[in-house]
Amino acid sequence: MKTGIFVGSFNPFTIGHDNIVRRALPLFDRLVIGVVGDHVHKPDMPCAEERIRTIRELYAHESRIEVKPYYGLAIDFAKAEGARYIVKGVRSVKDFEYEHEQADVNRQLGGVDTLLFYAEPNLASVSSGVVRELQHFGADVSQFLPKKAEKASESKE
Repeated sequence: MKTGIFVGSFNPFTIGHDNIVRRALPLFDRLVIGVVGDHVHKPDMPCAEERIRTIRELYAHESRIEVKPYYGLAIDFAKAEGARYIVKGVRSVKDFEYEHEQADVNRQLGGVDTLLFYAEPNLASVSSGVVRELQHFGADVSQFLPKKAEKASESKE
């Protein structure tokens, strides 16, 4: 069984994250979305269980997707899940440089390969940080968050 992991704090889980999941899923028999646990303290971050519940609801119809909390290094989570691949999204050169270094270290330490998915141009400026800032100022961010109703009817490959 080919397993990949997609890890992050997902605070919140955006349409950019959803896009990466949908593009990566055809490559795997099983994709585990690892949500950073409550040991990471970021201002205004909902508890891990709330973030996990939201993502599970989005993919309730997809048996190949699992959503779990994770603690520690992504390579340790990958090993625990039997995954040889870490899925990451990149929006910019800055993201690429960071993820490239992480990929090198993960490969050296754990023999885990990283698959980078470049953001689609219309999603390159969507980030959890931007969504949180907009929320802080009372803006409607619904256009940046995936909708359950769309999930059941979509099937992109």
